[in-house]
Amino acid sequence: MSTPESLRLATRGSDLARRQAAMVAEALENHRYEVELVTVETTGDQIRDELIHRLGKTGAFVRELDERVLEGDVDGAVHSMKDMPTDQPDELVTAAVPERGSPGDVLVTPSGTSIEELPEGATVGTSSLRRRAQLLSRRPDLAVEPLRGNVDTRIEKLLAPTLQAEHERRVEAEKERKGNTGDESFEPEYDRRPEEWFDELDEIERRALEREVEIEYDAIVLAAAGIERSGLDDRVALSRLAPTSFPPAPGQGALAVTARDGELAEAIQDAIDHPRSRVETTVERTLLAELGGGCIAPIGVYALVQGEYVDTTVAVFDSDGEESVVAGRDLPVESHPEASRQFARDLADRGAAALIEAAGRDTGEQPEGK
Repeated sequence: MSTPESLRLATRGSDLARRQAAMVAEALENHRYEVELVTVETTGDQIRDELIHRLGKTGAFVRELDERVLEGDVDGAVHSMKDMPTDQPDELVTAAVPERGSPGDVLVTPSGTSIEELPEGATVGTSSLRRRAQLLSRRPDLAVEPLRGNVDTRIEKLLAPTLQAEHERRVEAEKERKGNTGDESFEPEYDRRPEEWFDELDEIERRALEREVEIEYDAIVLAAAGIERSGLDDRVALSRLAPTSFPPAPGQGALAVTARDGELAEAIQDAIDHPRSRVETTVERTLLAELGGGCIAPIGVYALVQGEYVDTTVAVFDSDGEESVVAGRDLPVESHPEASRQFARDLADRGAAALIEAAGRDTGEQPEGK
């Protein structure tokens, strides 16, 4: 085990996970800690072809990291909070919630189209039951298809058909240009030759050109924070989905550092915890826990501290987005945990718990605590 001034933190091995862990490490290093990141491959990373809700248990990306903490191999673990189960081992605490990133989702398309502007019957990719339900609730005509992979891979899958078709057109136009070399009246369709066009493509676009197309997506939905932390927000065309009308997964955009309960956890909290982000995510996760949804349920929650209150929006759906319970409430900051529990109980009485339970039966995933 490391000394208090040096920390070993577990992280998943994906590019995004390592980027996020590096953000936490930098914040701790600014408080004079030495930080070593330890990469752990989780069940969720190993089963690459399964959808999130079919991985067999919530926390597929989390539990192995926390086990390393409990075994004493590392001092703490860095998680995307939206992946965390609402139940934790008694010995573990959420030592810190650093300042939250963008909590909402984005619709990514080749041209920045909004949901309303998508053509009828458009194909949208997502692996999230919540996003699927929200999309179908707003646009029942959409074809929502599964999509897995890291952020880069998902964007490549979206861009591949459009870029490959563009490349073919340019190659054919170049053949036509060469066939009309002696014709002074011939006007080429493109100013640039295919190789010049290729040289100006972004790296992610070049990889998309080489990707085998299985499903042609018109759009995909991703977490805004993941796009931003991957440095892709200014390299793709996206339409931001307002979290008040398209509530995100509870805790989305937030990171969490788990550690054994004790002095070290308190020291980490003192160093990098962001009180407002902790309040907002506590409200969201308390609602999730009380409703018994688990981290994969078709439930969106968005909490925003506004002075003495937490402006909270909740949307619960059935698996196809045909039925929903949507409500908003201002919760007192001073008593936000209990106020969140009462809000959840009221939502359950209005039918939210029944929708979550039905969605669980549809996917074979039992709600947590049930």
